[in-house]
Amino acid sequence: MRLHILTFAAILFVSISFAQETETVNEDTSLSGQFDKIYRTSTSYQSYKVIGKEKFLQLKQNVLDSLKTSQKLVIEKENLLKIERQNIAKTQETLNKTKLDLEAAVQKEDSISLFGLQLNKTTYNLILWALILGLLLALLYFIFKFSKNNILTKEAKSNLLDVEYEYEQHRKKTIEKEQKLRRELQDEINKQRNS
Repeated sequence: MRLHILTFAAILFVSISFAQETETVNEDTSLSGQFDKIYRTSTSYQSYKVIGKEKFLQLKQNVLDSLKTSQKLVIEKENLLKIERQNIAKTQETLNKTKLDLEAAVQKEDSISLFGLQLNKTTYNLILWALILGLLLALLYFIFKFSKNNILTKEAKSNLLDVEYEYEQHRKKTIEKEQKLRRELQDEINKQRNS
């Protein structure tokens, strides 16, 4: 019987070591895989599983190492997230400043300074064209008035020449009449003296 127990123990040892060798080939190193491996390799006692201290301590160490690694990763990710949030805040600030600069540039581009006043281009164009139109109308008015006055001046000069000519003719006639009357008077005076 002792021989059977020894044989059974040897077979069990060989099968466990063979199972461990095949498990090392396909070994899953994740925590879930390690828990599964401990469950498979542990012995059973009634409804309980008995785990060796070395295996438990190794699993505990692996779990703690995984937790530390995870915590380091979480801390690194939080630091990266904090840096990214700061970068986003800086970028947002730069974007806001750029928007303000763009609005100022667009407003400056859309306005023109006239006598120290900032005017919208449309208002400036309206003022400019109204001024040009006003000056053009004033020019046309003065040209019209000049030409009308020029015509009136020419007519006045022509009338003046006519009047001067008529006056000269009248003066000559008057002088002739006067001379004629003087002669007649002189003739009468001479007649009266002679008579």
